[in-house]
Amino acid sequence: MSVRRLAAEQPESFALTPENLAWAQKTVEKFPAGRQASAVIQILWRIQEQEGWVSEPAIRWVGEFLDMPYIRVLEVATFYTMFLLAPVGRKAHIQVCGTTPCMIAGAGELLKVCRSRIHAEPFHPSANGDLSWEEVECLGACVNAPMVQIVPDTYEDLTAESFGKLIDDIEAGRPLEPGPQTDRFNSMPIGGARVLTSPELYDGSMIGQGAGLAAAREAIAAREAAEVAKAAEAAAAAAEAPAPAAAAPAGDPAPAKDPVAPAVKVQAEADKEKVPNQVDQSKPASDPSVRPDGGKEQVAQSGEKK
Repeated sequence: MSVRRLAAEQPESFALTPENLAWAQKTVEKFPAGRQASAVIQILWRIQEQEGWVSEPAIRWVGEFLDMPYIRVLEVATFYTMFLLAPVGRKAHIQVCGTTPCMIAGAGELLKVCRSRIHAEPFHPSANGDLSWEEVECLGACVNAPMVQIVPDTYEDLTAESFGKLIDDIEAGRPLEPGPQTDRFNSMPIGGARVLTSPELYDGSMIGQGAGLAAAREAIAAREAAEVAKAAEAAAAAAEAPAPAAAAPAGDPAPAKDPVAPAVKVQAEADKEKVPNQVDQSKPASDPSVRPDGGKEQVAQSGEKK
């Protein structure tokens, strides 16, 4: 992690300009009552734009202005590397990403350039006071590593040579071009795009002629052909089938069949003779007449018959 400490030398006081103070008051009004602390990052950023860095008196001022504990404002200012906690170069403060992807891709060479061209130690302005540098954590463009940030822009795909040219342009006051410092656009493959490169994709000549449209048309035609073939097969099968039997007149319905075969009824009657003492389900079990002995025998509580 990058070490984030306040500068050893601090100004005695801090104050926003009248214009920035009016802006800060209007910014706080955007948040509900009691939520004014939500404006802390915006106000710290405006302070840095005014002063070039965020001092300890400025952090205390923000805490009083937003009714926040000092430590809470300090936590925000020291967490985000976008906030500069020490005086920096007048023209640029260069933040070199030192996280693993950038370091593997050559960030170490960029740090050597900083030490030789600007100052041997971070947060120390160059001899003429124009430039300063520091190493920070991931700046979010790993696919374009190595990279640096000069707030608010990033400069990517750097080498020691292209980084040296970038420093030359800053010192000479020439305009800078953010983004990759090679011939690729954004994060496309190195050497240029490798897919979707046909001009016909973009000049309108393929509208209505795409492979997807052709496939859809083939699928529709195949479905229609299948439906026609299915209908033809159904018609042929109907022609070969025998004519159905004439239906019975509506007024002379066929006689209903006996739902139970006579042999089943005979067997049921024979079974009744085998079990003469069937329980009458229409009477409760407490009725003596449903007992096998007809209620003639008395049974003691012990279970013995009397």
